[in-house]
Amino acid sequence: MPHSQKSQPCKNEQGLQAQREAQGLAGALIPAAEEATASSSSTMKATPWSQPEEGSSSQEKNDPSTSQFLPHPESLFSNMLEKKVAELVKFLSVKYTTKEPVTEAEMLKNVIKEYRDHFPEIFMKACECMEMVFGIEVKKVDPISRSYVLTKMLDLTYDGRLSDDEGMPKTGLLILILGVIFMEGNRAPEEKIWKVLNTIGVHAEGKDFIYGECKKLITKDLVQEKYLEYRQVPNTDPPSYEFLWGPRAYAETSKKKVLEFFAKVSGSEATAFTALYKEALRDEEERAQAKIATKAKSSSFCPE
Repeated sequence: MPHSQKSQPCKNEQGLQAQREAQGLAGALIPAAEEATASSSSTMKATPWSQPEEGSSSQEKNDPSTSQFLPHPESLFSNMLEKKVAELVKFLSVKYTTKEPVTEAEMLKNVIKEYRDHFPEIFMKACECMEMVFGIEVKKVDPISRSYVLTKMLDLTYDGRLSDDEGMPKTGLLILILGVIFMEGNRAPEEKIWKVLNTIGVHAEGKDFIYGECKKLITKDLVQEKYLEYRQVPNTDPPSYEFLWGPRAYAETSKKKVLEFFAKVSGSEATAFTALYKEALRDEEERAQAKIATKAKSSSFCPE
C-alpha cells in the first residue's frame, strides 16, 4: 500500500484530535473571557455607590416590606471586592498609558485601602482582566520593592490605540482572534470569529466601549497592520470570508506562545493539548530552519 494511503487515516485522526482539543480549550476559555470582560465593563461604567438618605436606615430596619429586599452582607462584601477589582484595572490601565511602573504600596494606598487583607485576590483578578481584555501583562520587576511594569503580551508591538494617551489597549482582542484562527485549523470563517466575540459581548454592529468600531478594527485596521488576513473563500456565492494570521503576527509571536497563553487562562498546561502542541512545536522548528536558511543565504553573499 502506498505510504500516502497509510498515512491518511493517521492524519485524519490527528486532525480530529486537534479539533476536540480546540473545542475543549475554547469551552474553558470563553467563561474566563466573559468574566474578565464583565470586570472591564464595570471599570468603565463604575459609579460611586449611592448613599441612603439620612434617617432612612432605621425605617428600613423596621419595615419588613423593604428589609426583605436588602442585600445580604456577604453579597455586599463580594460586590465591594468586585468594585475594587474594577478600580484596580482602571488604575493599572492609566499606568500603562503613562508608561509608569507601579508598586504594591501605590495600589494599596490609592485603590485597595481598607481591603488590604484581600489584596492578593483582588490583584490576581485584576491581572487576569488586564491580560484577557487588554492583552497587557503585569510583570514583577523588583521583588524587594514589589514593583511591576505593564507590557504588551506575546511580544506583539501594536495595541490599537490612536495615540499614547488616547483609547484603551486592544491587544487582548487580537490575541483572542489569533487563538481562534489557530484552533480552527489556521483559518477561521468570519462567522466563527463573530460567534466567539459575541459570547463576550463584542458585536460587529455599533461601537464597543473598549474596542470602538469592532468590525472596522478587525476587518480593516488589523488587516492594514498585517496582523490578520481577511479574504473571500473561493467559490462561495453569496461570498463568505475567512481570517488567517498575517505576516506581522507570524513575525512577532508564535502558535506556541498563543497556545501557552490560552492554556494558562484555562488553568491547564500547553502540553495537555497534544495535537495542538505538536503543531506549535512543528511551527517553532520550521521558524528555526527558516532563520538558519536565511542566515546562510545572506552570509553566502558577504564578500571575503
